[in-house]
Amino acid sequence: MNDCGKVYLVGAGPGDPSLITVRGMELLQRADVIVYDRLVHPDLLRYARPSASLVYCGKRPGHHTLPQEEINRILVKQATAGKQVVRLKGGDPGMFARVGEEAAHCARHAIPYEIVPGVTAGLAAPLYAGIPLTHRGTASSVAFVTGHGCGGEEPPSWGGLAEQVDTLVIYMGMSNLPQIRQSLLHHGRSPDTPVALIRWGTWKGRQETLSGTLGNIEEKVRQQKFASPAIIVVGEVVAYQKHLAWFEGGGSDTLNKEDDLEQGVMG
Repeated sequence: MNDCGKVYLVGAGPGDPSLITVRGMELLQRADVIVYDRLVHPDLLRYARPSASLVYCGKRPGHHTLPQEEINRILVKQATAGKQVVRLKGGDPGMFARVGEEAAHCARHAIPYEIVPGVTAGLAAPLYAGIPLTHRGTASSVAFVTGHGCGGEEPPSWGGLAEQVDTLVIYMGMSNLPQIRQSLLHHGRSPDTPVALIRWGTWKGRQETLSGTLGNIEEKVRQQKFASPAIIVVGEVVAYQKHLAWFEGGGSDTLNKEDDLEQGVMG
């Protein structure tokens, strides 16, 4: 009999705790160890058993509580000890969330694992802001791209994206917004192309949407000191936001400080 535990790589959804999947909720209720990210809503941790160990491994720009290698080590160590381990990742684990690296590390050490999808912020945040990513007669294609390369990765092909895709959804792009904007303009996107930045998407009392165009969005960001975490949406569908917005201002949340997310005890 194999006494090894198992690692569950679970998508927590984009923020609103009610958007977690039923499977994800069930695994949180059974977990011995929960290793969770910065953008995981703390209400989700209420599903944990009193005896569960909570390990915070949040990452913010310029500051990583735990390096990826240490996260990988914790997953294997706890599963080898026979624990049921939930690695709770904001959004969907397969969308710019490094799930492939963590799954591969488990596989190399013969640790059983399961990947549980979640609702990604690139889909949910625009809808909570009233922006459909496709719309008949306006947009029939959408691309999800990262605006922040790492480890020597090639940057996105902005030329192909600008010319061939109706709607662009850009993750982790705030710090590179000037370069992204300039690249899209250089490759033919009009300065009048609508743009929306959605900060803390789906979080009650925290979500903010800043709308503009490729021509003026950079200046608006400076004026309003708009900062990450934010999803960037570029395309004509953004114009529907003024008619379809339904969520912002619709409630309050007791969570007011990022530091409230950063409470976990290494078990």
